[in-house]
Amino acid sequence: MRLAFITSLLPAGPPQSGFEIANACVLRALEEAGCEVQLFGFLREGEGHAPPPRSTVIDHLVIENAVATRMQKCRWMLGAVQRGLPVISAKLAIADGGRLRASLKASGPFDGVVINSAPVAGAFPWLAQDYPALLVAHNVEHATAAENARTSHVVIEALYRREARLLRAIENRALADCRHIWCFTQDDRTGFDVDITDKSTVMPLMMPECAALPEVEPAHDIGLIGTWTWQPNLAGLRWFFDAVVPLLPEDFSIGVAGRLPQGAAAPARVTLLGRVPDANLFVAGCRVMALASRTGTGVQLKTIETFQSGRPAVATRSSVRGFSQLPGNCLVADEAEGFAAALIKLVRDVRAERSGPVDPALFISRQRAHLSAAVARGLDALRGH
Repeated sequence: MRLAFITSLLPAGPPQSGFEIANACVLRALEEAGCEVQLFGFLREGEGHAPPPRSTVIDHLVIENAVATRMQKCRWMLGAVQRGLPVISAKLAIADGGRLRASLKASGPFDGVVINSAPVAGAFPWLAQDYPALLVAHNVEHATAAENARTSHVVIEALYRREARLLRAIENRALADCRHIWCFTQDDRTGFDVDITDKSTVMPLMMPECAALPEVEPAHDIGLIGTWTWQPNLAGLRWFFDAVVPLLPEDFSIGVAGRLPQGAAAPARVTLLGRVPDANLFVAGCRVMALASRTGTGVQLKTIETFQSGRPAVATRSSVRGFSQLPGNCLVADEAEGFAAALIKLVRDVRAERSGPVDPALFISRQRAHLSAAVARGLDALRGH
């Protein structure tokens, strides 16, 4: 099959964020299924890496709120109000200027399109009407926006409530128009207003590379990695800093890797590393991983990364959503006291060599088999079977 993959951000360089890792996994699975995939989307403004072959750059743009100027945010809001769109979709529609439709026509014909997220469907509602379409539902977007509203001050709360209302309508329309939907967790599959049981599949994700972790000296007792500019991730990090860190022994060292909001601060014994050049090297240098998600929908890519590495971990229930089987060296706790106690136990066990990484081969093979089956079902639906 020849498919057009429509995304907000084109892959450029090694995948870093959870969104980028999920995209890499989906694209690889499509190619392994024998599809010829042409990518269409946007590049981050100032991106130093070129997109992969068979990519069409619609425009360059700043997409993350955390790095946008106040003037840019005002333009987004004005454009969103004028178009009746959530800001997350308006950003794409404003930058597009009609170029996506022209590019698809010039590069076609295509057997179908893969719409990579509901916000993309909101920016370009004609995609699922002009082509047989698959939707990659990274999250239940309206639920995530509603959660963000509940944890924001009054002005931002109103904006997030607007996002939630508009995203709910966009999701309902896209779910009805698309032939099949790929979700990343069972909870998401049943979390929409529309019943999609008969036209959806849970797609298990994998890190794009399955290389064994290098042998390195531990740099941190506890590690956290993620894209902290995303509000649900940031909420979990703040909870960890405020509620868990004060309960940990003074001699525990903690490293945090990943893009952070401007002006981010941390407790004294926490080292903020920002984006690290090699995520595997960072994980290998941590005795135990902390998976501290408190809100959000969709699967947590940092959880997959941890399980795929075999590293010991302590996780909240939100962090392991989408997993029916957990590795034996993963402990689950939702309250700060239990989370800290589990971290203390695992760190001391690893220090004393009573515990350590496990062989992730079973986890990886199980994920790969279910991923292939999910892709096959989606492609069958796209063909009209």
